[in-house]
Formats: sequence, C-alpha cells, structure tokens
Amino acid sequence: MKKISILLLTLFLVFSCSDNLEDLNKDTKNATVAAGETFFTGAQKNMVDYMASINVNRNVWRQFAQQVTATTYPEEANYNIADRKIPDNLWAAMYRDVLKDLDESAKVLSATPTVGTAGATQLKNQLAIIEVMNVYAYATLVETFGNIPYTEALDFTNVLPKYDDGKTVYVALIARLSAAITKMDAAGSSFGAADIMYGGNVAKWKKFANSFKLRMGLIIYDADATLGAATVQSAVTSGVFTSNADNALFQYLNATPNTNPMWVDLVQSGRLDFVAAAPLVDAMNGLNDPRVNVYYRDPVGGVIKGAPYGANNSYALFSHIGSMFYVSTLPHVVLDYANVKFMLAEAAERSLVGTPANAEAHYNAAIAASFDYYGVSGSGVYLLQPSVAYTTAPGTWKQKIGTQKWIALYNQGFNAWTEFRRLDYPALVAPPTGAVNVVPRRFTYPIGEHTLNGANYTSAASAVGGDLLTTKLFWDKF
Repeated sequence: MKKISILLLTLFLVFSCSDNLEDLNKDTKNATVAAGETFFTGAQKNMVDYMASINVNRNVWRQFAQQVTATTYPEEANYNIADRKIPDNLWAAMYRDVLKDLDESAKVLSATPTVGTAGATQLKNQLAIIEVMNVYAYATLVETFGNIPYTEALDFTNVLPKYDDGKTVYVALIARLSAAITKMDAAGSSFGAADIMYGGNVAKWKKFANSFKLRMGLIIYDADATLGAATVQSAVTSGVFTSNADNALFQYLNATPNTNPMWVDLVQSGRLDFVAAAPLVDAMNGLNDPRVNVYYRDPVGGVIKGAPYGANNSYALFSHIGSMFYVSTLPHVVLDYANVKFMLAEAAERSLVGTPANAEAHYNAAIAASFDYYGVSGSGVYLLQPSVAYTTAPGTWKQKIGTQKWIALYNQGFNAWTEFRRLDYPALVAPPTGAVNVVPRRFTYPIGEHTLNGANYTSAASAVGGDLLTTKLFWDKF
C-alpha cells in the first residue's frame, strides 16, 4: 500500500508540474524578440558600412570614380567585379542586411502598443524614417543594376522573385518618399539614440528626405522630364539642406565593431592596397585646389602624385589616401550640403528652380561648403581662377558642375560614380588594360542570380539591354 501511495504521488507531481518543466527550456536571461529600434540601428549601420567600406570585396565605387587606384591587385580598377563576386555582396547587403531588417523593424514597432498622442506621433515618425531608408536602399540597387526584384523582394519563402522594371520601381520610390515626408512631424520624437545619423531629429530627417528626393528628381529627369521637374520643385519647396549642419553623417566609434570600415581596411588590416589616382590628383593640381593635401598625403617631389589608373602600381612611388581617412571615428558622409548646392545649380540651369542666372551662386556655395567641411581655407581665391569661376571655366554647365562635383564628392564613391554616369563629366576614360573600354555604366547581376533564379535573371538581362558593364540604364540617357 505504501508503494502504491508513493507511485500515485509521483504521477501527480509529474503531471501537475508539466508546464513548469517546459518553462525550464526558456531562456529567462536573454531577449527572444529584438526591439524594433534594434533592427533599425542594424539596418542603418549595415547600409552605411557598405557605402563607407573601401574593401575590394565590397565597394569598388571609389575606384570606378578614379579617386583611388590599386597597387598589387588591380583587378577591380580594371573592372573585373566577378571574381570576388562584388555584385553578389552588394545584393546580399542591401536585401538581407538592410531591407529585411527595415521590414522587421516596421513590423515590430507597429505591433508594439503606443502610449498617448506622443507615442502615436513617435511611431508615425519612426515608420516614415524607415520608409526613407527603404527608398535609399532600393534606389541604390536600381541605380546600380537597373531592373531588380521589388514587389516580390522580401518574401523569403519565394526564392525565385521576379524582377520589376527599373523605371517603374524608381517612380514608385519617389511616390513612397513623398508620402513619407508628409507623415513626418518635426514636433515629435522618433528613434532617439538608436538613430546613429541624426539622433532621432525628425526635422533633420525631413531635410535629408527632401534632399534625396531632389537627387532622385534630377536622376530621372532625362527619362521623364515631367516627373523629374515636379519632384525637384516639390523637394525644394518642402525644404532641402541649407548648411553643412544638415549633412547626413554616420558617426563611427573608437571600438570594434563600430569603427569606420575605412579604418579597418586601411589600418587594422595592415594592407597597402591603394594609392592616389592620377585622374583626380592631376585635375586638382591643375586647378591649384588646396583640398588635394587633405584628400591625399605623402607628397612625391614636393607635390601630391597620383598613380596611373588601373596599372599595377608600387605603393612607395605615389601619394596615399589622406590622414583624416585613417581615423577610426571618421563619420561617413551619406549626403551633404555641397552636393545639394551643386544639384540646385543644375536645377537652375534646367530652369526647374530659378533660372540659369542663379546657377553661379549655387555653384560657388557648393565649393565653399566643400572647403568648409574639410577645414580648408581659400575658397574665395580658388573661385577667382578663370579655370574655376563659373562664367569662365571651360565647357558647358554639365562640364563645370560635373568636374567640381566630382572633386567635392571625394570619398563618396557611389555618389561620384553615379554623377559621372549621369552628367558624363569629367571625361573619365577606361585604362588600356580594362575588361571593357569605357568606365562601367552599371554592375552586372550577381552570379548567384544566374544559377538560382535563371529564368527571371534572363528576362531582366534582356529587358535592360544586356547584362553588361557597358549597358546604360533607363536614366542614363546621354
């Protein structure tokens, strides 16, 4: 009888405690669901890390813009981007590490209860800022590849997403950006310290969104003048950058893994992979541009010396990337006031905002802003030179603006490459050893897409005019 009682008691304890035993498998010390703000910060950092990197496995835009060139391994300077699967790496970074994190951030934040009017406003601002970043990421993909997965892009159960027409996507992105701008309430809060770019300042995010909208309007203008003009005018009316204080800067820290990727690639790696490129150095030296001594260091024979672009160069024989870019905490410039003023000069020349008579003032202000950002004095003297002054500098307005914008966009490789493709100035040429005989107009699609999404890849390649480095995209008309 005693044995039966013990057995019954044991069975009672087992069944009555089954729920508690399951609880033993739960991790009570670590979060099982990430906060929406965490996903946002991750997406923001992943996005800027890719744009800031100079690693040849990730980011070759500075080389395409001929701001720097290679030493021992000149494959990328010669436009071989397939061996290291550079398109695949960009594709994964934007879709998996940026867009998917932004998607999760929006989902988690939307499912989190808000408190009062302030909480509702904060959520509205957060979702609008997420939309701005979505537009930035998708626009980067369209401007790089052309047609891309869009409507089916983030459904990870669909491993064979279709590609959408690049122009159709770009038009939709402009509409999404416009809607996000109208939803921002500068009187409310947003991400606070989780926002590494603006610290949650909604007014600054709104200026950034309008400035990026101005850029998108100019990019699409040659493909759709009506939409381009309306987009530019709407952005300027709503309010773009008005000083360097508005610059979109991602502030890095002094501790790994939050250091500037350039520092990782140039200092921590201990590698000597890059030297100054002759095209930009020669242009700046020819214009007596004092910024050349900030952009680069280690003069040769008393002057900054650039290496032949695309050649197998010796590190010891040429000047190198400037000292300020070897600092772990260096902020990366996502978009700046100088670029905006150059865009306004172009908008004036096209009579979209003001008239051609207004272009010179914007051009002068753009150059002054670039000098100020880099702590270089003498912009007024520089602008007095006949080779620089807007009324006497050689060429059309595209050449004047394009050349000076190229100089000002140092270390903003993607923006510099895109503006070169759009304005066709400066007249960069491919190296004689290049895989193609022109500076690439796009990235080829990832190798992974050839093999895993073949039918949709083949259709997209045909639609853009061929999956080639030389194929001009829908917005690159001239």
